[in-house]
Amino acid sequence: MNALISLRGIRKSFGTSEVLHGIDLDVYPGSHTVIFGPSGSGKSTVLRSMNLLEEPTEGSVVFEGVEYGPGIPGDATPRGKKIDLRRQVGMVFQQFNLFPHLSAIDNIALSVHAVTGKSKDEALERAAQELKNVGLLKWAMNYPAQLSGGQQQRVAIARALSLDPKLMLFDEPTSALDPELVGEVLAVMRKLAETGMTMVVVTHEMGFAKEIGDQCIFMDQGYIADSGGADFFDTCTNKRTKEFIGSVL
Repeated sequence: MNALISLRGIRKSFGTSEVLHGIDLDVYPGSHTVIFGPSGSGKSTVLRSMNLLEEPTEGSVVFEGVEYGPGIPGDATPRGKKIDLRRQVGMVFQQFNLFPHLSAIDNIALSVHAVTGKSKDEALERAAQELKNVGLLKWAMNYPAQLSGGQQQRVAIARALSLDPKLMLFDEPTSALDPELVGEVLAVMRKLAETGMTMVVVTHEMGFAKEIGDQCIFMDQGYIADSGGADFFDTCTNKRTKEFIGSVL
């Protein structure tokens, strides 16, 4: 099976500070990759490199056989535009990024109409379906300020899914939530994983990572320090990894 997205030699610098030091990572269709590690280890920068919200200083970002990153000198892989990549990759952020002046359903329908060109009625129909899928249809006319943080994040997930992405990226989607609201968002993500959606999740929720991760990535100081499969949490031998997992589980 070919990888859905492949990162090769990804380096990223901010000014004179290099925060990613040659990251190689393959994500396969239907897989659930979890990325974790201490703050400042480069987790979110790797994730944001996958849809070029952070453009790598060096390296290759190949999605379905098309190069979207700087590329590898001399490589003949066909090149694509950022906008084409982002239409295939959904993303959910720490903050919900909803338009405060639009209802939940209009937040979703606006994206569907703008990106896909569907009529407003078709966009509203799709938005309603996605709200139903995340258990929020009866809150469709509520504005973000009238929703809890967990509900807002579920609207944000529904909005990303309404564009039929091939890959979903989650950047610490529960970190801005009160503890009692975390479970409802993780339940939606768990359900999404069960449908076979390809997901890459940066998270501090180690129990959730252990549950859904079939590719587990531990990052430290801008490197992939350790990685493994679904049994990673039980079989890893790297001392730094075990220290980190022990401190958060």
